[in-house]
Order: sequence, then structure tokens, then C-alpha cells
Amino acid sequence: MAKPIYLYNTLSRRKELFEPLHAPAVGMYVCGPTVYGDPHLGHVRPAVTFDLLFRLLRYEGYKVRYVRNITDVGHLENDADAGEDKIAKKARLEQLEPMEVAQYYTNRYHEFMDRLGVLRPSIEPHASGHIIEQMAMTRAILDAGYAYVSNGSVYFDVRKYVSDGHNYGILSGRNLDDMQSGGRSEDYEGEKRFAADFALWKKASPEHIMRWPSPWSEGFPGWHMECSAMGAKYLGERFDIHGGGMDLMFPHHECEIAQSTAALGHASAKYWVHNNMVTIGGQKMGKSLGNFITLEQFFTGDHPLLSQAYSPMVIRFFILQAHYRSTLDFSDEALQAAQKGLERLMKAWGLLVSGRLTPAATSTILSPAGLLGECEEALCDDLNSPVAIARLFDWVRHVNALNDGTLAATEEDLKTLRNTFDRILGDLLGLSLSAEGGAAAPGAGGNDRLGGVIDMVLEVRQQAKAAKDWATSDLIRDRLAALGIRVKDRKDGADWELE
Repeated sequence: MAKPIYLYNTLSRRKELFEPLHAPAVGMYVCGPTVYGDPHLGHVRPAVTFDLLFRLLRYEGYKVRYVRNITDVGHLENDADAGEDKIAKKARLEQLEPMEVAQYYTNRYHEFMDRLGVLRPSIEPHASGHIIEQMAMTRAILDAGYAYVSNGSVYFDVRKYVSDGHNYGILSGRNLDDMQSGGRSEDYEGEKRFAADFALWKKASPEHIMRWPSPWSEGFPGWHMECSAMGAKYLGERFDIHGGGMDLMFPHHECEIAQSTAALGHASAKYWVHNNMVTIGGQKMGKSLGNFITLEQFFTGDHPLLSQAYSPMVIRFFILQAHYRSTLDFSDEALQAAQKGLERLMKAWGLLVSGRLTPAATSTILSPAGLLGECEEALCDDLNSPVAIARLFDWVRHVNALNDGTLAATEEDLKTLRNTFDRILGDLLGLSLSAEGGAAAPGAGGNDRLGGVIDMVLEVRQQAKAAKDWATSDLIRDRLAALGIRVKDRKDGADWELE
């Protein structure tokens, strides 16, 4: 039986018991990338957050249909209804076809997310592949009286929607007065009746490459329409979870709710889940601000704010160390701390899976039987990964004590510990012991070859020590240290770790 899961619902502004509409089936829609550039740290946070939720739901026995879209048309500059399409602009600057740009950066996104241990969604629809569905929903909104045609474009009539008793601002908490005062006439060039009205369909300007025929004009769908249309297509008119970054709450998600309500007669998602932002120097990290660091730069270390390269698993762990609803401020120092913390966890995990720990007849450690339940409980409490990680760190000390011989554990307790670390770190948190993940764990995963060589060298050193050849023993230790491999002597041999 699945453990109770509690999620903070942005719509109600409180933590709620997760009760799927059609258990054990769960429908989850998450806003994916606009593919006009390489992903940066700000893109990693929603990807890792909802990967964690996806993993947890599946772990607890739910059958999850996870839909994450690819925006390859309709997302204009500054998230507005005027200006150039972000992908078309990139294509013009690089003298490429827009779909060539979209395909290239979609492939890049997949490559980087795979390295970060982010599982692929069940369905990954593209906005450009669902023009018919978006036109059909636009027509339904027009037929319901909540939209109007203006100069070949179709706009949502926010004031009509509100006058009929609907709450435009139910998600973000904004009101029409704020929207009116914040509107800029140059953004809509007189086509809109009201500043807060938003585009369902945009007539293409003569130079606009991406365009499709419609009853209203040759044009393209508004940015918000794709998620409403594709969510309904693949998850039904009502589904369980809609996720995304907090920066999408307004206008994107607010517009989605209005569109779906107008077209279908009701809202779509039951739970709205939002991750907080990644900041740098207290300011949101984003392409529009030019203060971002791409994943490739993290992996190579090629950025002025980075003192070194960081592995994918360090980046993932850095994200998971903070609760998804808290602001996460980037710094090189914070990444270094995350790397050291991850190495401690990976070393303990590696010792457990390597078979290097010798079982005892009796245990002198506390029973590890409850650790799995404690970590699961933390994750089921609104994805509290920091608490789950903290509990694992509590047990790292026990594992190190087992390795030093100051504590003992039975074969059964060692097995329980190993399975718990496998399930929490691997299955749920999505961390890896592989070399790609950057984990320096003796005898584990992608470090097998390196570990085998070092273990062989340490055997030679142990033989030298047994023969009281201290000069050779010290030489091996010092040469390994010069290569960044620290040797730690213990009663029955030696361990090593990468510095």
C-alpha cells in the first residue's frame, strides 16, 4: 500500500494529501524547455524536482503518465504577445531553419538531462506537432464567448471571463487592477481590448517563418495554448498534477487555467506544484538577464564564476540539498560544499556495495531497519529531500565506523543498509555511483578499473609494510597523494579516496 504523500498545492496555498483522481493511475504535466539554447542551472531545477516526484510516485506504486512538452513555436520574447519568436530569432541569427534550431537544442537538452539522471517522460509532445489541437481549443473558447478576433489574431477576453464569475488570478493572486496598471499599449499595438488579454492565435507578420493556415489568418498559436491543448489530449480534461517553475505561475499557468475553464467548462489540474528559482547574487538566473551558466560550462569548468568543473551528480545533489520550494542561490563555494558532501555519501554507499565490509556475528550499531521508512516519510512530506539526505548522513558515520572496525554489523544489517542506500540514493534521489556521476567510491560502478589499479598498488604497499620496508611504503603513499589519491591506513589494510 502506498504511503500518504503530501504536496503543496499552489492553487490552495497549503500542503494537501495527494489523492489521485483515478488511483493508481496518475496524470502529471510539466512545462518543458523552449529549445533555442543550451539548458542552464535554472532549467535543471524543475527537471530534477519533477523527476524526484515522478520517481517517488512510481516507487509508491502509482502508474504515472508523465507528460513534459517541448516548446518549439509561439514563445515570443519577454514572454509577451508581441516581438519575435525566440526560436525564429535564433534561426535568423544563425541562418538556419527554425526546426533545425529546435531539433539541435532538443537533442542537447536530452543529452544533458540524461547525464543528470533525469528520467525521460512518458510522452514528450511538441507544440509544432499539435497545431490542430490548439486551433480546436481556440475555436471552442471563441464559441463559448471568451475570445475575440482582432486583425487576424485571436485574444482571450479576460474581462468577460471575470464578469461571468471566474477568477482570473486564482493561482497567482493578482487582480485586474494590477494587470491594467501594468499593461503597456505598445505590447499589443491596439489589437487588444484590454491590457491583460492574451493571445490564443497570432497572425504572422510577413517576415515570420513559422506559420500555419487557420480560419483567422496564417499564423501560429499563443505560447500558453500549447500546454492546455496537449495536457487535455494526453491526460484528459481533468488530471492530477501540473508542475513547473514558479516563474511560470503568471502569466503562463494563470492563462492555462483560464483557457481550460473557458474551453472545457472547468479547470484541468487538481494540484499545481511549483519549484522556486535558482538565483545568482540574489537575482533570478535566466537567459533574458544574461546571468546564466550553462550545464556544459559546469561540466567543463569554463566560466569565470567557476573554480573547477563539476560532475552531473554534483549538480543534481546541489539541487536536491535544498527544498524545492526554497530559493536556491548559486555560488562556487556552495557547489564545492555539495561536492564534498556527495563524496562522503558516495564513499559510504560504495563501501556498502563493494563487499569490503566484513560482517560480524553481532551488531554494535543501531538497527538500520527504520532508516528506509524515515527517508521515505521525508520525501512523502512535500518532497523534503534535505531531510532524507540528512538522515543518510547520520548513517554515513556508522558506515565509516564499520570500515574502521570501531563498530560491527551482522550480514543482515549490512544488507539492510546497502538496500536502503540503493533505494534512497539510487532509485529515489536518482544519484549514481558511476564515474560520470563523479562519485569516488572504491570498487563501485564506473570506478571499478581505477579502483582495481589502486587496490593493486595498495597490496604492494601492504607487502612492503609487512616486510618493514617503510621507505617503499611511504613512497607509494606519497606518490598516490601527489596524484590526488589520499590513503587512509587502518588495522587490517588501507582505504583510499580521491581528494
